[in-house]
Amino acid sequence: MEIAQLVIEALKFIFPAYCANAVPVIVGGGLPIDLGRNFFDGKPIFGKNKTFRGFLVGLAVGTAVGLVESIAFGYRLEFGLLLSLGALFGDLAGAFVKRRLSIRPGDMLPVVDQVDFIIGAIVFSLPLSLQFAWWWQLFAAVLVITPPIHLLTNFVAYKLGLKNNPW
Repeated sequence: MEIAQLVIEALKFIFPAYCANAVPVIVGGGLPIDLGRNFFDGKPIFGKNKTFRGFLVGLAVGTAVGLVESIAFGYRLEFGLLLSLGALFGDLAGAFVKRRLSIRPGDMLPVVDQVDFIIGAIVFSLPLSLQFAWWWQLFAAVLVITPPIHLLTNFVAYKLGLKNNPW
């Protein structure tokens, strides 16, 4: 498969995860998933920026996008749900790691911030992704194209006043 086509296929495939990851920035707030509690090390589990509202609305939007893609591209219905769940849990895992490293919510941890949600989406969708004969190329493309896209969209969100920092 040529590179341009692979990039297009990768973007189509991962789009529900992108949406699930982006929506909490817009609609987040409210009750933190960790309920403001600390881990046994005395640090927050996830931090105040990881909220039930953001998680649930991100899951709903990502799943809805996946539903549209299943109709438009013939993907299995479960893809949107699995990609979205994976993206959100991957993001939580990244937040958990950042708190253990004493990095405050909103502060950057290079690489982890750009790929945690993608790793989660890939892991959760792997059983269904094997239907693609070129699944490993698809995953590789997603891992290569996501960091610059993520940095660009975060910068735009910062300029629009949706985020407190440009990363």
